[in-house]
Amino acid sequence: MPLPLTTWCIAALATAGVILRPWRVPEYVWALGGALLLVVTGLVPWAAALGAVAKGDDVYLFLIGMMLLAELARREGLFDWLATLAARYARGSAQRLFDLVFGVGTLVTVFLSNDATAVVLTPAVYAATRAAKADPLPYLFICAFIANAASFVLPISNPANLVIFGRHMPPLLQWLAQFGLPSLAAIALTYALLRLTQRQHLRQALAQVAEQPPLATGARLTAMGIAVTAVVLLVTSALDRPLGQPTCLAGLATVVLVHAQQRRAPWPVFKGVSWGVLPLVAGLFVLVQALALTGVVGELAKALEHWTHVAPGQATWGVGVLVALACNLVNNLPAGLIAGSVGQLATVPEQTTRALVVAVDLGPNLSITGSLATVLWLIAVRREGEQVSAWTFLKLGVLVMPPALLAALATL
Repeated sequence: MPLPLTTWCIAALATAGVILRPWRVPEYVWALGGALLLVVTGLVPWAAALGAVAKGDDVYLFLIGMMLLAELARREGLFDWLATLAARYARGSAQRLFDLVFGVGTLVTVFLSNDATAVVLTPAVYAATRAAKADPLPYLFICAFIANAASFVLPISNPANLVIFGRHMPPLLQWLAQFGLPSLAAIALTYALLRLTQRQHLRQALAQVAEQPPLATGARLTAMGIAVTAVVLLVTSALDRPLGQPTCLAGLATVVLVHAQQRRAPWPVFKGVSWGVLPLVAGLFVLVQALALTGVVGELAKALEHWTHVAPGQATWGVGVLVALACNLVNNLPAGLIAGSVGQLATVPEQTTRALVVAVDLGPNLSITGSLATVLWLIAVRREGEQVSAWTFLKLGVLVMPPALLAALATL
């Protein structure tokens, strides 16, 4: 078997394992196993594999900081407090609770990233539905869909943006000018379609929540740490600096501050973090590097450059739709890595690059494993005892994602 075909087969099997999770084997085992197999068989040199893993340093640090904040907030009871607050403001109205969750999810995604919505907001929303005695799934779906729909409002809203642009992230004001209107279109269409598809569930009356429990000191300090992290990310983004290190430092500082105030060891927080996400991401970086070594990335760059020169308008729409579908086949993180590599190798119009960003960020709303954020959301949902099948998610995603994607591409 020719070596490139062997590489493609291993990468395809590893990606299928990540998406389908046969025998309930964790996602990171498949990604890391495929990466190790490529290295052991000599298809990817050790130096190239280590270099690929090292490319993700900013993403790893970003995820560590966010996961630490999420686990700390969960343990300190901040989620339960916010949940009760949301249930009280809903005042027995399922539609009002829906609007509250959607609004908060949008803000968390915009200012803290879509991964924060997946790992921080999802447990809070589940607690809110439990307090209001409501069916949790319609509200949990909001967390999954808004995490991707609002993930290109700001550069910090999605780690995939870090992957696509690398060290060449556009300045904040330039980003807002390019993606402001498409983001509004994606968020508005996602809201309207979720409300429409979940209308039966939103007719039920919710339980009234009369009392608001006091917010403990640890939870208040955690909330302050999350707020400071959001400010730090905004400033860092405006200065066009890498986001991973400040996010990680902010998360660690918040954990240390809370436990120093309580005079307790912080080890339970570290133990509760889903560390398997990091080898999952590292494995995906190696799989993409393997594909690059076969020459497929270079060929894609040539094809894209030719397409944009022959029919630039058609190329923008075609790239947006095709990359969005590809994200659901291989996950948006490797798709973003490939898109970023292709974009750097090819000379393409700015509008086509913007279409790549929209596709990588919004396209994953079609399937349950389309993005890293949705995978994190699924892990959080399972942790709460809920089960969502790939088919259930796909039936909703096929109604919600395509109109939002087309609207965002049309407003580029």
